Amino acid sequence: MSNFIKRVLSSIVFLTIAFYFILQGSYIFLFFLIVCLLISCFEWHNMTKNYLHKIYGFLFLIISFYFFYRISADTINLFFVIILCISTDIGGYVFGKIFKGPKLTKISPNKTYSGVIGGYTLSLISLIIFSKYVFALTLTYTQLIIICFFLSSVSQIGDIIVSFFKRQAKIKNTGNLIPGHGGLLDRIDGMIFVFPIFYFLSLFEVFNL
Repeated sequence: MSNFIKRVLSSIVFLTIAFYFILQGSYIFLFFLIVCLLISCFEWHNMTKNYLHKIYGFLFLIISFYFFYRISADTINLFFVIILCISTDIGGYVFGKIFKGPKLTKISPNKTYSGVIGGYTLSLISLIIFSKYVFALTLTYTQLIIICFFLSSVSQIGDIIVSFFKRQAKIKNTGNLIPGHGGLLDRIDGMIFVFPIFYFLSLFEVFNL
């Protein structure tokens, strides 16, 4: 089975499980979040050797998951962010594999400019479908493009930041929990950076979904 098929299948399974707990809400969802937080902190602990990096990473993960929990109060907002981040990741992977081309940065050797474009492209297509045909949001195409470009950029930067620490630790993945992806942090590396920013943007009504 190719790595791409593994990534797709594991993403479907992961999303199904995540959406189940999200829709259950209450203490069941909180339990799911705590488990994910503990796994993420464990993977971060194993990946980083510097004591301060460990502490800062733990604090950042706690803050990010807290905002994840706050965003989950509005299911549409939460689905919006998750779909954007996952489609950014898949678009980047697929376009990068197909078109290859110049490398984006030495920090993450597998990242290419074509992958960046792919991340923007698939996330925008996904958001248009999600916004117009699933939840019938009133966002204009201009708003969708701006939101997509900004949040997809944050997600891709988050991916590169985690890749930087993996490169320092001389490891390919943060773990082996999710087939085709590696660890949980490999799957949510972009999301954990998007959650806090999305929350504050929505808090100050920069955009209203």
